[in-house]
Amino acid sequence: MQKNLKRPEVLAPAGTLEKLKVAIDYGADAVYIGGQAYGLRSRAGNFSFEEMAEGVAYAKERGAKVYVAANMVTHEGNEKGAGEWFRTLRDLGIAAVIVSDPTLIAICAEEAPGLPIHLSTQSSATNYETLEFWKKQGLERVVLAREVSMEELAEIRKHTDIEIEAFVHGAMCISYSGRCVLSNYMSLRDANRGGCSQSCRWKYDLFDMPFGTERRSVEGKIPEEFSMSAVDMSMIEHIPDMVENGVDSLKIEGRMKSIHYVSTVANVYKAAVDAYLESPEAFEAIKDDLVDELWKVAQRELDTGFYYGVPTEDSQLFGARRKIPEFKFVGEVVAFDESTMTATIRQRNVIKEGDIIEFYGPGFRHVEASVENLRLAETGEKIDRAPKPMELLLIDLPSKVEPGDMIRKSGAGLINLYDKSGVAKTVRA
Repeated sequence: MQKNLKRPEVLAPAGTLEKLKVAIDYGADAVYIGGQAYGLRSRAGNFSFEEMAEGVAYAKERGAKVYVAANMVTHEGNEKGAGEWFRTLRDLGIAAVIVSDPTLIAICAEEAPGLPIHLSTQSSATNYETLEFWKKQGLERVVLAREVSMEELAEIRKHTDIEIEAFVHGAMCISYSGRCVLSNYMSLRDANRGGCSQSCRWKYDLFDMPFGTERRSVEGKIPEEFSMSAVDMSMIEHIPDMVENGVDSLKIEGRMKSIHYVSTVANVYKAAVDAYLESPEAFEAIKDDLVDELWKVAQRELDTGFYYGVPTEDSQLFGARRKIPEFKFVGEVVAFDESTMTATIRQRNVIKEGDIIEFYGPGFRHVEASVENLRLAETGEKIDRAPKPMELLLIDLPSKVEPGDMIRKSGAGLINLYDKSGVAKTVRA
């Protein structure tokens, strides 16, 4: 390991207990989840206390931590019961709560002593004076606002020793640190109390409105309707900057994303941290592979957010996509019999005889194969196509795979829709 460099925590999202286990298996040092109160993802698979207890036990056995997001903005009455709720989290062994509202912070500190508090990105911490303020209130960590630049991050680190958590991957909010009321107006769902309907990602018409005349729609004169939708953040190529500037936790967004996403992104960022701490040369040697891997699960195009300047119109989703994933998640390995080189897989999407598939596992392992001798696990009946989700199947493989490995199918979409000149192309993967 390079001298004097602290290993940052890879912090992954976990919208369900299954995703929690997958994230940890694939390299996450910690996960953050939501409970059934006080969070901002009402549609995520939020955890019951029983599920939290199981998740904490699973994480502890593997040297990982579980944090709970309690980052809603409270209106009158929303804080009722918070003290008991925080005490329960503490007693379950939750490593910290992520909070933005000063009322909830005060209740947690007073009524659940011993439960560490992290300041949520919703609080828009953008300077070291703010971090020092929260340190004096007893908080252990601050999640920086996503609007902080790398230059500002470096300056913040020089002036405070409180732990810094910073986003490195996932969706960007068009509003400042997620504090938006667009959803409230458009769908009567309060974004700051867990109900965001992502109105910014809807399509909107544009109007030409000359002074003193009736407005006219410009429909058909532009490639698509207007939206405020931002591309996703990806800092995988800039992990050296995050490590060198003393970031304590690299945060991945996406509690509502799939196990395909969670496993891939946790795997990639763990590999990136390991490689850079070994040496800059080791990181450079695998950097392109890391980027390619992330594109296999990219939901939108990728950019670096505000880290290296204010995003331009190129960081917004206008027109046809320039690139989309080439792979589709199709299953996971349940068991592998080395004597027969047969894998038992649980199918998630349609898989067919002859499909080219890729197995990937923790530690950035990859095995490519074609689907050969596809059959039903229960009866051994040979089939040409398996369309039923969660069905157990058998396939023969030339190489060993491990239980828990995920399976992708290649050639599942359109790629590189624009060349460098901006001319539209259609290329099937």
